Amino acid sequence: MVIGGFAVGKTTMVRSVSEIRPLNTEETMTVASVGVDSTAGVGAKTTTTVAFDFGRITLNERMVLYLFGAPGQERFWFIWDQLFSGCLGAVVLVDSRRIADCWYAIDRLEEQGTPFVVARNNFGVPKHSLEHVREALDLPGEVPMLDCDARDRGSSKGVLVRLVEHLHEMSLARES
Repeated sequence: MVIGGFAVGKTTMVRSVSEIRPLNTEETMTVASVGVDSTAGVGAKTTTTVAFDFGRITLNERMVLYLFGAPGQERFWFIWDQLFSGCLGAVVLVDSRRIADCWYAIDRLEEQGTPFVVARNNFGVPKHSLEHVREALDLPGEVPMLDCDARDRGSSKGVLVRLVEHLHEMSLARES
């Protein structure tokens, strides 16, 4: 799962790393979203995800990683429970200009017991350090935090690799 607040780059991340042409449900924002979807800090945004994004990465002939990007607005949060079903882990994308927008995502993951990593999607020079973001989100030290550029395939892939490593570390810790 790739989740986070409105306009943090979830669709962009799925699009940048998927080996197939991603399925997405991007729709043009209309006047109906005025006063509902805050475009503060993202004034150039003209589309929004209304269901989910879907992509795929083949790891080897036996394993495939399916990517689901969830819409960030509160009115779509009811979809998250269905998308979380069977989910092994998640990436929470954060825009450091709007840190509070990802609190709900983190709360839901913690409530569901779903492991996650936090990736600060850099839109230019970050407004806050990673440590400041960790502190603002009240994240424990064991939750991995890293920088990324969701537009860049290598950067997005690095975030997913770190998530898989985190899941593996958690699995080893449970076994010992």
